[in-house]
Amino acid sequence: MAGRAAVPEVIWSRPERTGRGPRPAYTRADIAAAAVRIADAEGLDAVTMRRVAGELGCGTMSLYNYVPRKEDLYELMMDAVSGEHELWEPSGDWRADMIRVAHQTRALMHRHTWLPRLMSPVYGFSPNALRYLEHCLSCLDPFQAPYGTKMELVAMVNGVVTTYVGNEIATAERTRSLPWSADEENAARIAYLGRQVASGAYPRLAASFAEDAGPIDLEGVFERALTRVLDGFG
Repeated sequence: MAGRAAVPEVIWSRPERTGRGPRPAYTRADIAAAAVRIADAEGLDAVTMRRVAGELGCGTMSLYNYVPRKEDLYELMMDAVSGEHELWEPSGDWRADMIRVAHQTRALMHRHTWLPRLMSPVYGFSPNALRYLEHCLSCLDPFQAPYGTKMELVAMVNGVVTTYVGNEIATAERTRSLPWSADEENAARIAYLGRQVASGAYPRLAASFAEDAGPIDLEGVFERALTRVLDGFG
């Protein structure tokens, strides 16, 4: 592929400008913003070097002068949306602060529904991502534990949020693709499940439904998942 480095390289280790020659027509922020606009509107699969170049009004090969690889483009996108995190003065209550972090991250993922697909340590060391991580660790200053344990806590909170939001997004996308309403779909599935449970083949499931017939409080499930993760550390 054009411009592909022969050795491992992190885009952040290269200066955006060398100081020689004419000023570049586009900044990394310009390129990231164009890619994010495309992903927000049409999904991550729509983000290609050709499409981003078209959004910017330049040739595809010209874009490779700024972003040698598509992986670098993803790094720019992740850094751009990581910059949306609010970094507040820690309250001194590390549990409350981490719950606030989790809710903020959940909202961020719903604004950029492609984000869970890129939640990987590979893209976790951009400038804005590092500032976010430093903020999380500052929120955990009152938590008396080694930094390795604190890093695990942050990773597990992010994991809970990513998994939960990924399921929310997948459910919403599936619902939009159905030829009937979500209520009709749920009614059909509940009726089927009720017949299976009433058959006597699943006594423990029957006992579970008798104990709590629903509906499921999805917000409550999210809160309890976070609380249980924090309890495991606290």
